[in-house]
Parts: sequence; structure tokens; C-alpha cells
Amino acid sequence: QVQLVESGGGLVQAGGSLRLSCAASGRTFSAYAMGWFRQAPGKEREFVAGISWNGGVTNYADSVKGRFTISRDNAKNLVYLQMNSLKSEDTAVYSCAKGKTAIVGLYDYWGQGTQVTVNS
Repeated sequence: QVQLVESGGGLVQAGGSLRLSCAASGRTFSAYAMGWFRQAPGKEREFVAGISWNGGVTNYADSVKGRFTISRDNAKNLVYLQMNSLKSEDTAVYSCAKGKTAIVGLYDYWGQGTQVTVNS
């Protein structure tokens, strides 16, 4: 079974940046799309960004387009989320997710998450 471990969260001022990382176990990492989700207190989990198996296709929630960038390093089994121009409404627990297939769209496993807090 795949294991996903996120890191890189923390406290940042509005307008600042953070880069989240997700380390995945397993030899089949490069066969699957990966994604990032977030959940704010009292709200449902929402999709943030997705990336196809080879990084050729990415998609983003409208709320983060132009500010966040997802990328992956298949040689290291890592997925990243670069977050710039952070806003207070970006405060949430961020989790990476494994895709059900090689293409973006459906996800079937999530990590425990890392907290991101943006002070306004």
C-alpha cells in the first residue's frame, strides 16, 4: 500500500510563500497522477491541484490559479506544491493524494496532511 507523507507547512504572512512536499513510498509512484487537496476548519475537503503521471498535464482550482504550482520528481518519488501570494483564506490542512490512474481527475488515497496558516 502506498504511503504519503507531507511536509513544509507552517505559519506565513499574507503575501508570502511556502513550498509543500509529499514523499510517496512504493515503486509504482510514476504510474499515477498525484494531487493536492486542502481542508479548512468547518469546511469540506477541496481539490487544489493535480498533475499527471509524467507532469505533462496539470490542473488547478480557480481559487489558486496563477498563485500555486504543482510539480513532481518521479526519480525521487516527490510531489511539490509551490504556493505564492498566500492569502488568509488559504489557511487549511493540505494533503497530497494518489490518483486512481495516470491522468488527473480521480484520487483514491490521501496522506495525513500538513498545516498551513496564513496571517493577514
